[in-house]
Amino acid sequence: MAKGYFERVQSETLTRFWINNVTRAQAQLAIDNGAVGCTQNPAYTWKMIQSVDEKEYVDGIINAIIAEEKDDNMALVKLQRELIGGVAKVFYPMFEASSKKNGYVSIQGDPFDETYDSIVKYGLFNREAGENIMCKVPVVPEGLKGIEALIKQYTPINATEIMALRQAMDVCDLYDKTTKNMVNPAPLYYSVITGIFDEQLKADVEADKIDISPDKCWIAGLAVAKKIYEMVKKRGYDCHFIGGGARGLHHFTEMVGADAVVTINWNGTADKLIEQDAPAVSRFFNPVDSEVIDELLEKVPVFKKAYLLNEIEPEEYEDYSPVVRFRSSFESAWKNARAHITSLR
Repeated sequence: MAKGYFERVQSETLTRFWINNVTRAQAQLAIDNGAVGCTQNPAYTWKMIQSVDEKEYVDGIINAIIAEEKDDNMALVKLQRELIGGVAKVFYPMFEASSKKNGYVSIQGDPFDETYDSIVKYGLFNREAGENIMCKVPVVPEGLKGIEALIKQYTPINATEIMALRQAMDVCDLYDKTTKNMVNPAPLYYSVITGIFDEQLKADVEADKIDISPDKCWIAGLAVAKKIYEMVKKRGYDCHFIGGGARGLHHFTEMVGADAVVTINWNGTADKLIEQDAPAVSRFFNPVDSEVIDELLEKVPVFKKAYLLNEIEPEEYEDYSPVVRFRSSFESAWKNARAHITSLR
């Protein structure tokens, strides 16, 4: 039988496919088509509450939780863990067969409470859902503290919300220093959120009426991702690249060739790439024209902060506009899911 698109990408390049925010059935479909991991985010539970296919399953879990848990937010935390734990079970045979290399499933905490205490407490709580659960933590000052604590407890980490080179260097340097004397530390993956970065850059360009071609903006997030990837490799950090936040097919196809995993949704992205069945062409190492980089640096401040190492400070991460845009989408969905739980009391 001829190999499908993702199977060919995997056999012909170092690039791997992870699926994002899926039902249990979609998780199995993704595995059948070559997926080797999974990410979920705080919007996941609201998505599952609205899913026709998962409604009966989700309602049963909610009703059991609220019968014993009086706090709506804690009920949501428990619901998210239970739902994502179900997906982790689908990926567990792969995790076991690959000697814990593949089959990870990420889970992130309450986006309204990204303090050190919350990150560590709920990170460890969520890990109880399965050995292949990976804690997803935003690279902001409190998140970095939480990541350090979780690394010391041998917790697999997906360091997320990375929109700038400095963020990636900070978390990879932290991992390098923290694991220096550890034997077999758990892995750290760092997620560069190219699609959301591109959305914010486009919004800034339109709002500020910046005179620059949309074609040059199209490559902005990928240019940042390539710069981060290159510097992490150059510094020899033992951290794994994730291309995340895809908003177009190019956020996968332009990553092909990298020693990386790329996370995409099933509907609208993975299914389309399978349908198109295009050649598995390595494009990641094609250089971005220096004139394009220069113009983006000159005209677009959000790009300059992302692309140059010392243009952003750690205390700015949480309020950096692409990070805010990403987090806001999670906050909205978390709020909706919590309101739904309240309505069932």
